[in-house]
Amino acid sequence: MPKSIKDKSGRLWFICMSRTCTKCKSSIPDNEELDMIAQKYPVCNKCWSEWKEYRVMVMNEMRLDMSMPDHRKLLKKHEKIFAGVMSADGEVIDYANEDNRKPDDPPGV
Repeated sequence: MPKSIKDKSGRLWFICMSRTCTKCKSSIPDNEELDMIAQKYPVCNKCWSEWKEYRVMVMNEMRLDMSMPDHRKLLKKHEKIFAGVMSADGEVIDYANEDNRKPDDPPGV
């Protein structure tokens, strides 16, 4: 999906950005419609459907009650870990840094 920006003179520019799934690292086609929440990371539809199944298991295993804000926050943390944008330690992973894009090497090594 092309993004638009305006420069200082007010001209409108369209930028085509390729999207890569943060979970499986595969390319997401521009014509693929993503879930509203999955677009934030971005996560492809295949991985997002895996998360929907996995989140039920997380809620059941941890006995989470979605009416409690702390439980919703914990589920959101597991969502970010699953999507690959947060480490299990709770550190946000910056994929703009090339060193963090190598899945074989753990960060900080």
